[in-house]
Amino acid sequence: VAATADELGIGARQLHRRSLAAFAYGPKTLARVLRLQRALALARAGVPFAETAARSGYADQAHLARDVKEFAGMPLGELLGRSG
Repeated sequence: VAATADELGIGARQLHRRSLAAFAYGPKTLARVLRLQRALALARAGVPFAETAARSGYADQAHLARDVKEFAGMPLGELLGRSG
């Protein structure tokens, strides 16, 4: 967040305020949402979940699974309409 704020020529607090105004959450949450969107696009394209996690910037498949559960309230397979 600090590096992004520096890049934009504003302070971290101002970046946080602007992010809240524009997206209703802070820049770190925005980064998580964007990473999850990348992961969902890969998973929908048929990329295996472990590879999806690695290619999207997650530490592992369990990390991806936790984020999906937190944001969507359901497991990744269920979110994608896949059984078992």
